[in-house]
Amino acid sequence: MSLQEEFARDVTASRPGADVLWEATNDFAAAFRISPARVWTPANSNEAPKAHSAAAKRALDLIIAVPMLILLAPFLVLIGLVVKLDSRGPVFFRQTRLGQNGKPFGIFKFRSMRVMENGDTVVQAKANDDRITRVGKVLRMTSIDELPQLLNVIAGEMSIVGPRPHARAHDLFYMTVIPNYELRQGVKPGITGWAQVNGHRGETPAFADMQARVDHDVWYANHLNLLLDLKILAVTPFAVFGGKNAY
Repeated sequence: MSLQEEFARDVTASRPGADVLWEATNDFAAAFRISPARVWTPANSNEAPKAHSAAAKRALDLIIAVPMLILLAPFLVLIGLVVKLDSRGPVFFRQTRLGQNGKPFGIFKFRSMRVMENGDTVVQAKANDDRITRVGKVLRMTSIDELPQLLNVIAGEMSIVGPRPHARAHDLFYMTVIPNYELRQGVKPGITGWAQVNGHRGETPAFADMQARVDHDVWYANHLNLLLDLKILAVTPFAVFGGKNAY
């Protein structure tokens, strides 16, 4: 049974009668669109995530993040210079996100927009968003703007693999409308994740889009293990270069 099939089985078992549509997004990923009219309480929502070695996951993070940061340093400096020359503003964008167990931290990104939203109102980027700079469009499509988060990983605030952290304002809103939303914060947020390699990357224009992303994130939190992380890492390049909704 594939991971996608296991996920579909778990969701349908936990949400009786749910209408689950398997929508292939490319050869390597599949998206599930789940009716927002259904309320999902995961079968294991009262259980802690499966036991795993936090030390081993931390070691994997450092084994990947430290060499990548060193090897990519010249490239990152070049990107920073291009960002600075392209538009007025700082090279880096920092925004408050909620990490594991809701602990706030400042996420690092290359600045890709002309605004620096970090308050009670944060407007999600959308297609043809005029707030995005010329260079920012390329950075966001290729996810290069996320590379500074290697610093967050080294600091222990994030993991290489985990649920993508949302803006604090979005977390506070969705916690009130999506049951079990906070379960996704039972693990460290990641640079890439189970939702992203299954087509849920970028904008979530409809409630069902966020519901589907949360379903994937909660499933990951309840099945977290190093083998799953390695599988997600293996397909991440295909999700980045063959995915959609990245703007």
